[in-house]
Parts: sequence; C-alpha cells; structure tokens
Amino acid sequence: MKRVLVLGGAGFIGSHFCDFLLDKGHSVVAMDNLITGDLNNIKHLIAEDKPFSFVEHDITEHIEIEGDVDYILNLASPASPVDYLEHPIATLKVGSMGTHNSLGLARKKGAVVLLASTSEIYGDPIVHPQREDYWGNVNSIGPRSVYDEAKRYAEAITMAYNRYHGVKTRIVRIFNTYGTNMRLKDGRAIPNFMCQAINGEDITVYGDGSQTRSLCYVSDLVEGIYRLLISDEIMPVNIGNPNEITILELAERVIKETGSKSKIIYKDLPVDDPKQRCPDITMAKNILNWEPKIGLEEGLKSTTKYFMEKLGKN
Repeated sequence: MKRVLVLGGAGFIGSHFCDFLLDKGHSVVAMDNLITGDLNNIKHLIAEDKPFSFVEHDITEHIEIEGDVDYILNLASPASPVDYLEHPIATLKVGSMGTHNSLGLARKKGAVVLLASTSEIYGDPIVHPQREDYWGNVNSIGPRSVYDEAKRYAEAITMAYNRYHGVKTRIVRIFNTYGTNMRLKDGRAIPNFMCQAINGEDITVYGDGSQTRSLCYVSDLVEGIYRLLISDEIMPVNIGNPNEITILELAERVIKETGSKSKIIYKDLPVDDPKQRCPDITMAKNILNWEPKIGLEEGLKSTTKYFMEKLGKN
C-alpha cells in the first residue's frame, strides 16, 4: 500500500483518481478548496470504511500533511474556460504558488510528484498532431493566458525541482477528457451539449463548428496517468485520444445519443480558441504501453446516463 495525496481530489479527474487508487489498494488523502471541486464526487468514499480522508485546503497556502507520503498527484486547477475566466488570479496562483508548494512537499517527504499539465500548453497549434517536443503557439496576454501560462510555468518549475533538487517528477499533458463527475455548468463542449440537448434547448456551437477536438474517456485517461506516475519518465507525456472529431459532428452525436430534438445555433468563436487539438501519443504507447480503449460511442452512452441522472430526467 502506498499513501497518495491527490490535490484537486474532489474535482472531475481527481475524484476518479481517488476511486482508482483505492481500488488499487492504496491509501488516499484528497485535498481541495472546492472552488470547482464537488464533495458529491467523493461523498461515497468519505462514508465508506476505506483508507481515505479529505482535507479542505487551498494549496496556494503552505501544505502540511502528517506522516509519510509516497506520491503526490497535482490535479488542482480550474480547467474550463468558464472557470479560469471567472477566477483568473486563482488560476495563476494555483499554477505557480500551488505547484511550488506541492513540489516543496514532495521534496520534504521524498515523494514522487506528478503535475497535471494540459494540451493548452500548445495554444492554437501550427503543428498537427501535437508532439511533446512542439513548443506551442500561445498568446501570453490573451484571456486564456491565465491558464496557459500558469501551466507553462508549472512545467518549468517542476523541471527545475527535478534538475536542481533531485525531486522525482512526472508531467502529463492532458487532452480533452469527458465522462461522469463533470459539472453541469462546466462550460466545456460535452457538458454544454449534454445539458442543452437533454433540456430540449438549442445547442450552441461556436464558430462554424469545423474546429476539432480529440476526446478521451476519463477512465482511459486515469489509467494512462497512473502508468506515467509509476514510470521513470521525467519528460512531459501526452495522454489523450488521437481520434479527432469536429465540434459540429460532436453536437450532432450528442443530439442523436440523447434522443433530443434540439437545433444547432451558431455564435462567434471565443478569442484564441484553438482550431485543432489532437495528441501524438507515440511516447505514451512506447514508454507506458498505453493507448485509449473506450470509443466515443461507448463513452457518450455512459456520459449521457450520468447527465440524465444529474438533470433528473431518468
């Protein structure tokens, strides 16, 4: 049994990781300040007789954990444009000060620390698909920069702690992920489309819908991140699904899956919204022996059921 600290443990991906780690036989401490996390995602763990505890704490403040810690998963950050545009300073602080604090704790405890970075590192890419050695095309002063640059800084300080202090670090670049435990008002495409379709509202597509995303189901993502965590790889690794789909096609798939009669309407594309997003997962395949298993049809069925229940439509 390893003791794992999951920062952002009540969030979408963090809560799935808590379940996953407990199923693996590990002890888990979840930490979250609940800005975007939700205790409902982990309430079943709090109630059960499992080696699990929850600490409400903002990791931009000093982190103190009693006892040994073997692994630290830093999944703490607003991750949706809706959230980081509403909380721009908090987003910058958690990416900088929060990452610094997590690395300091890892150094103190002798723990392996994994930083959850993002495909937003690549900005609006001019290289396709995106490889880990691509440095990106990011607007450092645009509205999305509070997230993009926070994550770019987080990667830099993580590598500095590895090189200067010898801290065992891992960096995962997460591409578009979906599944259960997403918030209704998350603001990303699938929650928006699901809520609009299930409620019989018009589905909003920004731009002409030709921009692409590559959607990875959350259980596949968690498996990939875990394999990276227990590996020896210190360089960033993309984890995502390389199968692209246009936003318009995704909207149509959601309408079909939900049985909705919603119509698609179009609005202006947000500033700096990437036109293409697709990971090159060669490193993940070669180093981690990982690739996604769950296709979009299967993933959307599970996700639709979840949103139906959340919206009280079952």
